[in-house]
Parts: sequence; structure tokens; C-alpha cells
Amino acid sequence: MNNSLKLSVPAGVPFIDYEREFDFPVADVFRAHKEPDLLVQWLGPRGYKMNVDHYDFRTGGSYSYLHTGPEGVPYEFRGIFHTVRENEFAIQTFEFGGYPDIVSLEFMSFEDLGNGRTRLRGHSVYPSIEARDGMAQSGMEGGLSEGYERLEELLAGAPV
Repeated sequence: MNNSLKLSVPAGVPFIDYEREFDFPVADVFRAHKEPDLLVQWLGPRGYKMNVDHYDFRTGGSYSYLHTGPEGVPYEFRGIFHTVRENEFAIQTFEFGGYPDIVSLEFMSFEDLGNGRTRLRGHSVYPSIEARDGMAQSGMEGGLSEGYERLEELLAGAPV
């Protein structure tokens, strides 16, 4: 099946929406988002190293991590998990250190498609269309796409 990332940047509103299907059960996809030792194996583009300061994927938890690219430049990310419902849903804030004071609100839903398949949907809300456009032009689509390819490889047991 074609499990490619579908990303939408609708005109006139400060949103980015995405959807990706996986040939793995919801519990596996959710666990890979929840457990830091799994997260570091797939989140972000290929060739980037992830160093987690803290990552507490639960209602009221928070996170902070660095991605370091092949050129050695670190990129900081942090946020707060507002709501986490096991195998179902998460709401978090997301802040990229390269754009301080720009915080998005992100919604992720994990949908059981049956037959061991999952649909992950994301909806990100930005404080302005300009902030949304900056994120959309930052390489977000490529990073998400590569990360989810790596997630699928991880769940399949392939080296990532």
C-alpha cells in the first residue's frame, strides 16, 4: 500500500494538516511516539542525531530535545503535552528554538484501520499565517516524511 505523507497548508488559515498510514497496529505506532528510546531511532530526517534532555509523553508532561545535523548544527525543540490518551490522541505545544516565541498547538490522532493498520493524523495551529509559512518552508515536509519512513522501518525491524 502507498503510505506516503499527505501534507496540506490551506490558504488563509494558520494551519498545517498531515496524514500518514502505517502497516502496523495503533499500539505499536503510539508506543513509538511515547517511548524516548524508540523516538530517537526515527524522529527527524535521516543523518540527524537526536539527544533527549527529557521526554514525558503523558498528560501534563513535557519534552526537550536536540537534533544535530550532519554539519554539526544543533536544533532545539521543546513543548508540553496537554492531553495524552493511550493509543488514541495527543495535544502538545511545539516550539523550535530557531524561532523563539513562536509556539504551535499540535493535535495527533491515532486511528485503527483494522487488519493491523493505523492512520496518524496531525493538525498544527500557528499564531499567524506568517509563522505557519515559516514552518512550512523550513523543510518540515521532508523531515516528517523521512521520519515516518524511518518509523515504518523501525516497526518492521529494519535498521534505521
